[in-house]
Amino acid sequence: MPGIVGLITKLPRERAEPLLLQMVAALCHGCTYESATWIDEDSGVYVGCVARKDSFSNGKPIYNETKELGLLFSGEDFPESGSTQRLKERGHIFDVVGPSYIVHQYEEDPNWLACLNGRFQGFLTDKKRATATLFNDRYGLHRIYYHEGNEAFYFAAEAKAILKVRPELRVADSQGLGEFISCGCVLENRSLFKNIHLLPPASAWIFRNGSLESKGSYFNPAEWENQSPLDPESYYQALKEVFTHNLSRYFRGPGKVGVSLTGGLDTRMIMAWWKASPGTLPCYSFGGMYRDCEDVILARRVAKACRQPHEVIEVGNDFLSSFPSYAERTVYLTDGCASVNRTADLYVNERAKSIAPIRVTGNYGSEVLRRLVAFKPSEPAHGLFTQEALSLIRAAKENYKDLRQGHAVSFIAFRQLPWHHYGILSLEETQLSMRSPFIDNDLVQTAFRAPDSAIVSSDLFADNTDCMRLIAEGDAALKGIRTDRGLNGGSALARARLEFTFKAEYAYDYGMPQWLARIDHVLSPLHLERLFLGRHKFYHYRVWYQTALSNYVREMLLDSRTLSRPYLERTGVEAIVRGHLKGDRNYTTEIHKLLTLELLHRVFLDSR
Repeated sequence: MPGIVGLITKLPRERAEPLLLQMVAALCHGCTYESATWIDEDSGVYVGCVARKDSFSNGKPIYNETKELGLLFSGEDFPESGSTQRLKERGHIFDVVGPSYIVHQYEEDPNWLACLNGRFQGFLTDKKRATATLFNDRYGLHRIYYHEGNEAFYFAAEAKAILKVRPELRVADSQGLGEFISCGCVLENRSLFKNIHLLPPASAWIFRNGSLESKGSYFNPAEWENQSPLDPESYYQALKEVFTHNLSRYFRGPGKVGVSLTGGLDTRMIMAWWKASPGTLPCYSFGGMYRDCEDVILARRVAKACRQPHEVIEVGNDFLSSFPSYAERTVYLTDGCASVNRTADLYVNERAKSIAPIRVTGNYGSEVLRRLVAFKPSEPAHGLFTQEALSLIRAAKENYKDLRQGHAVSFIAFRQLPWHHYGILSLEETQLSMRSPFIDNDLVQTAFRAPDSAIVSSDLFADNTDCMRLIAEGDAALKGIRTDRGLNGGSALARARLEFTFKAEYAYDYGMPQWLARIDHVLSPLHLERLFLGRHKFYHYRVWYQTALSNYVREMLLDSRTLSRPYLERTGVEAIVRGHLKGDRNYTTEIHKLLTLELLHRVFLDSR
């Protein structure tokens, strides 16, 4: 993911500057990236920024008129309408495009960070006050890793930049590893690497004279939690006002914007209210190799109703033949945060960037508006991990239970998003700029005020939800198109059919229980999976691991290096791999984790 890197130190320049250059180089992942550095030797500041060409933040330092203030900014800000015009009226001069106005917000408003709206990180120096401020967005989604060393404070948008100059940190954090195995992500402000931590959400850390002076914060979730709930109609009107008024922010700017359409509610809400001229808004969906899935079928209808072009990015044999390379890149690009089952997302987003370098998505709509908890601890297969590892996995389960306490939206916005959703987001952001109106500050703040009657954890059997009402009032034609799970789909029989195929595909993919796997193996000559696969998903790893990817799975997981990992039980790994490849057992999720962990070792830890 593009971002900032740097070190704050009292080391002499001849030692500090080469470290900075190595850190910057670690974030340059292709020819579409450009970088810049900025050094203030007297203050002990050595920072750099890497950005995609022509993005909102181009990576170059920004100054005010007197050059007393300097800013490196990464990410995007979606400001309130008229805010930049007010700065101009006060005599400030800045570029029309890009983040150069932000340095002037610092001059005018002591709460300037709370005014920013988006996913971002930055570093601002103030020569008059002799301070420097390292900051990130209030959700912590534009992640900043840091390490407090004896000679310097290191920080970077990707952990690999710190590992590049501090190879002794290429050691797995045991607690983080246990949480990753159990929950699929590391909890709280730790990382997978020992002594490398994460800047908490809404941080504003102050440095002076080459040292960290204070660890401050500019936002407390309690500000939103303590709002009084609204009655159902007032809440709907507030939600409608915020969503429709702020939606245009996510289509502004000079870059070409595309929409990744699905068959669900959230992208349809966007299409219902963003009235683009016919033929000007490219839309696309991700499809599989067996048949057109529900996302593709319905997205075509939505795009046609809105008179916009639509195309399908297919995950097929070309992807499977390149899977080993894509899997390694997935783990490398995300510092191990994205599992190998997200490898297909790297493949499709590589292709999506040729359609449009900016992708508007409905991501996080279900989570924020319908309070969908997207991850929870899971029990590993018996005999796979050592007793020591199992104790860490069980501790992660208890930690997760404690962290779930409190306001549901706070858990989703300030924990689930930066911990669980970060992996796939960071992978996507290596290819294009991701935008979602569902993490707009005003919308999330409004979601905290939802009455209990407005919270529908599943829209499967609720045609009159606020989201459906919002779609209907924006574009009645879109309300008439059912969703991928049959919402607003007419008869109960039609909805039941879609629900059956959804659950059947889950059963034939990673969710197949062991008893059914044994039956399916006996009936394998009938190829029953062809009846269900591809109806709702575009990737099918259970079958792929047994067929096209079987040699890769065998070579990776039965290799002596893998089997010698201290937290694995050799016989357990061998039994899982052979059982799955034979076809009479289903260990898809276990293979995901084993492959990801092994690639983490080979890409980062073994090179120590």
